[in-house]
Amino acid sequence: MGPLTGIRVVELAGIGPGPFCAMLLADLGAEVIRVDRTSQVDIGIDRGRKYSVLNRSRKSISVDLKNPDGIETVLKLVESADALIEGFRPGVTERLGLGPDECMKRNPALVYGRMTGWGQEGPMAHAAGHDINYIALTGALHAIGGADKPSPPLNVVGDFGGGGVFLAFGLCAALLESKNSGLGQVVDAAMTEGAASLMGSLYGMYASGGWSNNREDNVLDGGSYYYGVYETADNKFISIGSIEGKFHDVLLEITGLTDAATIDRNDRSTWEEKKQRMEQLVRLKTRDEWDDLMLGTDVCYAPVLNFEEAPKHPHNVARQSFVEVEGVMQPAPAPKFSRTPGTVQMPPPAPGQHTSEILSDWGFDANEIEKLKDVGAVS
Repeated sequence: MGPLTGIRVVELAGIGPGPFCAMLLADLGAEVIRVDRTSQVDIGIDRGRKYSVLNRSRKSISVDLKNPDGIETVLKLVESADALIEGFRPGVTERLGLGPDECMKRNPALVYGRMTGWGQEGPMAHAAGHDINYIALTGALHAIGGADKPSPPLNVVGDFGGGGVFLAFGLCAALLESKNSGLGQVVDAAMTEGAASLMGSLYGMYASGGWSNNREDNVLDGGSYYYGVYETADNKFISIGSIEGKFHDVLLEITGLTDAATIDRNDRSTWEEKKQRMEQLVRLKTRDEWDDLMLGTDVCYAPVLNFEEAPKHPHNVARQSFVEVEGVMQPAPAPKFSRTPGTVQMPPPAPGQHTSEILSDWGFDANEIEKLKDVGAVS
């Protein structure tokens, strides 16, 4: 069932990075209970249940968080949990009666995970925001895009990389510490700080003078001719990443790019001219033809695949990197484990689909469950 089997987590339902963190934990075996609301909430994008991939691998209980009996229900779940995940603005769970102090009174060993954009404190802590705003504040957005202006890199840098992954990492670290101390703690995961951490190497390069503040002027941002994306004869794209000298040698050999000596590859004054020549050379062949020449070589190469193509690529098929659940193709659990592999535990649930089952499994008797339903605390 995965390396986190035996870990119990209560997730107060939200959107984006919180559910992504919960999915990561649940895919690896943790029993994550998603606490959905009893009324529909505007989440910006309504995908439909089976397409809400981030909600997979866990059961759902529907609780009215405005009902005192609903709050008490969540607190009783917390008593049996190892961790809790919440993604509200700072102070919201405290006003609900589900803040860290209230929860840790019930369970001193609880690890309380908080997911926000700006963090729990600071001048902007209570401001609304989304991924694009959080990465804008870290320098990440400034560094991504064409020379003319920054470009949003989907919402993978702030929401998922800087947010959900860092919260999952923080929760696992705090759970390990709790095994020794017997005490829980609050994990304050801010997307701004996670995204900034992801930029660590680039900040080091900038401090050393090896990175420019101008976009498309650096090795890794499309400035160099040997690290970038090129269009092929059939209007598809390939990626090349021949940074090291030995890889650059292979690039010159296969493409036939002349007068581009490896020893001079970091002379920025020549990049634009060499990039234009590389563009011309790549357009002479189709993507499949470049696959035949480059795939598996030391050029550091891969075709640029779309959502239809990626799951079907032989490498991804061999590694079972994608999985189909209820007809929806999606990334498989990662990373892989040799002895306790993760798996998609179940499809995304409908809100409240497992209310009675969860309450029963977590220690509520039949009379308590019926009473909670009667007073509208759960549904």
